[in-house]
Amino acid sequence: MGAGWRFPKGRGTIERWLEAERGQLPLWLPVAFGTGIAAWFVLGDARQWLGFGITALGLAGVGALLAGRSGRVVTVLGLLLAAGCGSIWWRADRVASPVLARPVAVAFEGTVLRVDRLSARGLVRLVLAPVARADLPPRVRVNVDAGALPSDLVMGARVALRARLVPPPGPAVPGAYDFRRVAWFDGIGATGKALDPVILRHAAPDRGRDLRAALSAHIESRLPGSAGGIASALATGDEGAISEADSEAMRRAGLAHLLSVSGLHVTAVTGAAMLVVLRLLALSPWLALHLRLPLVAAGAGALAAIGYTWLTGGQVPTIRSCVAALLVLVALSLGREALTLRLVAAGAMLVLLLWPEALAGPSFQLSFTAVAAIVALHESPHMHRWFEAREEGLLRRVARGAGSLLVTGILVELALMPIGLFHFHKGGVYGALANIAAIPLTTFVVMPLEALALVADLVGAGAPFWWLVAKAMAVLLWIAHLVAAAPGSVAVLPVMPAGAFACMVLGGLWVGLWRTRVRIAGLAPLCIGALWALATPGPDVLVTGDGRHVALRMADGSVALLRDRTGDFTRRVLGENGGVEPGALGLVADRRDARCSLDLCVVEVPGAGRRWRVAATRSAYPLPWRDLVAVCAESDVVVSERRLPRACHPRWLRLDRPTLARTGGVAIRFATGQVRTVRRGGRHPWLDPPTVQPPFTPAKGDRR
Repeated sequence: MGAGWRFPKGRGTIERWLEAERGQLPLWLPVAFGTGIAAWFVLGDARQWLGFGITALGLAGVGALLAGRSGRVVTVLGLLLAAGCGSIWWRADRVASPVLARPVAVAFEGTVLRVDRLSARGLVRLVLAPVARADLPPRVRVNVDAGALPSDLVMGARVALRARLVPPPGPAVPGAYDFRRVAWFDGIGATGKALDPVILRHAAPDRGRDLRAALSAHIESRLPGSAGGIASALATGDEGAISEADSEAMRRAGLAHLLSVSGLHVTAVTGAAMLVVLRLLALSPWLALHLRLPLVAAGAGALAAIGYTWLTGGQVPTIRSCVAALLVLVALSLGREALTLRLVAAGAMLVLLLWPEALAGPSFQLSFTAVAAIVALHESPHMHRWFEAREEGLLRRVARGAGSLLVTGILVELALMPIGLFHFHKGGVYGALANIAAIPLTTFVVMPLEALALVADLVGAGAPFWWLVAKAMAVLLWIAHLVAAAPGSVAVLPVMPAGAFACMVLGGLWVGLWRTRVRIAGLAPLCIGALWALATPGPDVLVTGDGRHVALRMADGSVALLRDRTGDFTRRVLGENGGVEPGALGLVADRRDARCSLDLCVVEVPGAGRRWRVAATRSAYPLPWRDLVAVCAESDVVVSERRLPRACHPRWLRLDRPTLARTGGVAIRFATGQVRTVRRGGRHPWLDPPTVQPPFTPAKGDRR
């Protein structure tokens, strides 16, 4: 038993393979830990989480009985799976905070914890801590019209306001963005809109002055419009001044990563700091002879990376990039190879240990996938030989560099496409081509000019540099709009099955992290997941959780909305989850194959070799009881935002206010009879949170 159990066949082959891949095994540590985190999100309740943890520990015990490297691998795998599940479970309980029980309009005072200025939308988003209010959550988020806010409001100030607050909303339909989960981990128990101007009660102390907000405001005053918003995003991570049209163009062109402070920006700041310090210190012969200037420059670069990360708000991509930059600087100082997949794995592990919930968000997934793909590509011996620096003419050197950038861009776009389609239901197709011009423009033109402009502003001489920054920004936005407007620039897909996404993630990791021929086996789950996602049809009916908004897939394949007045956010959610561009959505009332009045629509939707009749109310006005009951009897599905009469008995589904209160948003696919709901019986803490009862607000007529 001390020698461990031995298998008569195949064990030697596995041991030889693991020995050949021993340098790659550490790369799987964050993968195993992340798998445990993902299992907690997928499984439904504490009993299942506990069962998963016990099973993982049992796997570790089995590994302890096995001899050789395979036994150690199984042991570590089991321990990391259990640790990942346990860490996110502990984190979710640790951040627990009460949530508002019901919507309310309330006046209160609060301390400002965060100020986000959304200049392009004319809004300011405040995160507040209500003062001496046990009937409100300890942290709320409120949107305020920019004109209704004191101009000098900063973190630490105390304000008074009246706002309509609601509990953090869940997904509007299955597969949509779940703000309720994000708010839980951020400690936000209510969100809403200010109803009156905000009154400043007490100004913030000097230590509460927000350098980030002040710098953003200064940049936006020098560069109006989206140009200032992009410049502010590059310097502070604040994207609030970028117009929705320009932001959408950046996303469609595959350039949205330039707006999120990450590896590109941290690398540029760190490299610039090192270069400036090294050049300045080298001017002194005594320092050059008595100090290791590269080591001093590396220290300056580390300070610049940390300061930039703090200035930009410490978001997950920035922290990951800062950790990676610090590890690179340490490796360079020790004379080791700097940029490796082990460095990427170490950064991922650190982020998951501190913020395990980040795994479920697109920011973490996009950030680490892009960096891992780039490093894995350039660690490849074939790529290294092809693109390594060599003595050759200028044109060949430029062509080789452009080719490297193009190949890298194509690989990154392919790697990020499943993530974009899973979270956002669309992805840019021509991003690799756009990035060939946009990345050098941003790294070597825009950011250096912006830094020079900020420095020159200290002596009042920044105007010429800001003019150059504006011209460079105009070129960047021109590239974004040109690519975004190209035919076929965006791939749109309905909600991707979680199983298909998991297959593609597993296949991509298997191909990218191993080095022997066994990596080819990863193509199988990768292709299976891709085909599964492509073969999954969009829903025939989408119903929001309040029953007000319905999207129907018509006989010609187009998607139409029930109501004429549908807000931009709801239109975008229904379009993306239905697998069409929001601009391509039509109206049911305009269709010849639909019968609509001002209060009701009846539509026949094809599916499973027959036509399904769907009836949906379009207004809150009452309908004649007999007529409504007759429509119910002749319909397969009836949808309404109100409580339908008891005599309303459709042939299949009745989705009225009481039903939708239990299920949340609904997606229906007639061909398979599948009905997906937002609320599927899980017991994650944000689904059944502790609540605080808000104060009763009497109606105006009841006040004395």
